[in-house]
Amino acid sequence: MTAVSPILQVQGLVKRFGGLTATDGLDLAVQPGEIHAVIGPNGAGKTTLINQLSGELRPDAGSIRFDGEDVTALPVHERAVRGIARSYQITSVFAEFTALQNVMLAVQGASGRSFSFWRPAHRDAALTGPALALLEEVGLGAQAQARVATLAYGARRQLEIAMTLALRPKVMLLDEPMAGMSPHESEQMVQLLQRLRGAYAIVLVEHDMDAVFALADRLTVVVYGRPIACGTPDQIRHDPEVRSAYLGDPMETV
Repeated sequence: MTAVSPILQVQGLVKRFGGLTATDGLDLAVQPGEIHAVIGPNGAGKTTLINQLSGELRPDAGSIRFDGEDVTALPVHERAVRGIARSYQITSVFAEFTALQNVMLAVQGASGRSFSFWRPAHRDAALTGPALALLEEVGLGAQAQARVATLAYGARRQLEIAMTLALRPKVMLLDEPMAGMSPHESEQMVQLLQRLRGAYAIVLVEHDMDAVFALADRLTVVVYGRPIACGTPDQIRHDPEVRSAYLGDPMETV
């Protein structure tokens, strides 16, 4: 059997802020189509890692390879073009526009096309078709004509995912997508990410351990910027070093 190369591979990543080493020799390998969760205590450096993967922070040492190419020095927009998308990279979310109109803008931006001066954008099938398909994919098809201002918080996060998918990513970077959600909204997001499994590789940072263990194919546990364990959910559940690092947290119950 031929081994599959990681779609995203991090080696020896280091990021310092003055005397604080937020990322300390971190290695990470994400396989195509997998959901790879990165978990750890507050202050472990998880968001700093996501910022380096997306290009928002430049590492002080180490390398980031994506689809066989070294992207360590590439800025955010060039990584997005190649297929690394962070959910909030699409910032043009207009509360007074409909969900459909917002996704149409994302589709247009991803395609590099300009709106025709002579043809109303809402009649452009090259925009409406893909936008409606993306809304259906994230479970918002029935709310395509709803103004964003009227959408529940969870639905807005689903819309954000739809707009990210407009970039046609190979890897999605999701930093706490369930933060602030009700239990029902969190369950909807879990179902959405389960549907996306296989089509996209997903790097997931999330504090909701029930969601993490329901979703992740593999997990990397980070403490003080260093990975202390990587494995399947079952392996991580029973890893003594992970239990020790989470002393006082409800790891044993997830």
